[in-house]
Amino acid sequence: MWFAADMARHIRACVLLLHIYQVPVAVSEVPVMTLTADDLKDESEEKLNELKGRLEKTTLGSVPVFTQSRLGNPGVEMEDVCNAIRPFAVIMGMHGKARVETMMFGSTALTAMRHLHVPVMIIPPGASFRPVQKIGLACDLKKVEATTPVKEIIAIVKEFGAELHVLNVDKRFEHFAPAGREQTTVLHNMLADLDPHYHFIHKDNIEESLDEFAQRHQIDFLIVIPRKHGFPEGLFHKSCSKKLATHAHVPVMAIHEPI
Repeated sequence: MWFAADMARHIRACVLLLHIYQVPVAVSEVPVMTLTADDLKDESEEKLNELKGRLEKTTLGSVPVFTQSRLGNPGVEMEDVCNAIRPFAVIMGMHGKARVETMMFGSTALTAMRHLHVPVMIIPPGASFRPVQKIGLACDLKKVEATTPVKEIIAIVKEFGAELHVLNVDKRFEHFAPAGREQTTVLHNMLADLDPHYHFIHKDNIEESLDEFAQRHQIDFLIVIPRKHGFPEGLFHKSCSKKLATHAHVPVMAIHEPI
C-alpha cells in the first residue's frame, strides 16, 4: 500500500484501494456463527476507510485516495474494475512468508498476471518505493516482434525517465546462433528510442538468475511478459512465473503481449 502511494505521488497519480471479499462456506457439522454478506461489506468498507485515512495522513493529502469494496471472485472483479478505469498498474503486495499465505497469494497474483490486460506489479515484503532509475525487461528472444508490448514498455520507461536493461537467461548460448542474433536485432530496433542495455546470463535457474542480477545491479523492477496462449517452457512457464512473482526480492511487473 505504501509502495503504491509513494509511486502514485512520484508520477502524480491517484490510488484506488480495492478489497474483494467472499462469503465463507461453512463445512463444519458443528453449528458456527457465520457473517452475512452485509456484515462482510460493512467490515470491508470500515477497514478500507481506515487505510484511506492513514494514506491521506502519511502523504499529507498529496495523493487522491479512493476505495471500493466488492463481493465476488477476485479475478473476475479485478478484471471488471480494470476494464472500467484502465489503471496505470495494479499493485499487489506480499505480506509474509507463511506457506499457506504464500500459496494463496501466489494463486491470486498469477491469476492477475495472466488475465488482466493492464500492468500488474507484485511487491515483495519490505520493499519501499524509490525513484526508478533502472528497469529490467526479461526476454526469451523468441518471436519478439509478435510478443513484445513495445508501446506499453516505452510508455512505462519514459514515465519514470529510467534506463531499460534487457535480460536474457540463456544456458545454451542460443543468443549467439543466427536466430538469436536476428531476434536481438529486431528487439533493438523496436526499442531503439530507449537505447536499451543488453545482458546475457549463462545460468540454469531462470527466476533465481533474474532476481540475483536485479539485486546486484540495482534494477528497480523487472518486467515480464506472460503469453496470451499460456506459459510455454522457460521464463513464462506457470510455476516459474509464480515463483518469480512471489519470491523475488525486487518488484515484478507483468505486461501482456500485444492483442
